[in-house]
Amino acid sequence: MNHQLFAWLVLAASVLAEVLGTLALRYAEGFTRPLPSIAVVICYGGAIGLMSLSIKHLEMGLTYAVWAGSGTALTAAIGMLWFDESFGPLRLAGLGCIVLGVIALNLSS
Repeated sequence: MNHQLFAWLVLAASVLAEVLGTLALRYAEGFTRPLPSIAVVICYGGAIGLMSLSIKHLEMGLTYAVWAGSGTALTAAIGMLWFDESFGPLRLAGLGCIVLGVIALNLSS
């Protein structure tokens, strides 16, 4: 497997770890519940560790923008679907802009 493809796969795993950490944060109740709190630390630590591996073979700005944008969009979508958080046309348009921005960054590199 080539290094760049591997870096993208590792970055995807990093995004998933960050999203899982954020979901665990929802259940940690201000770090008063031990298991979700431990999951937050492990997931966020794993996310940063995985991103540090991917950034060896991808541009720094691209890597961080894809990581932050993808994590934000995925977390917001899960919040709307799983936690019945509000969604409307403007919110959905904003998420669409994030996704389009990530795509544009990838196409430009």
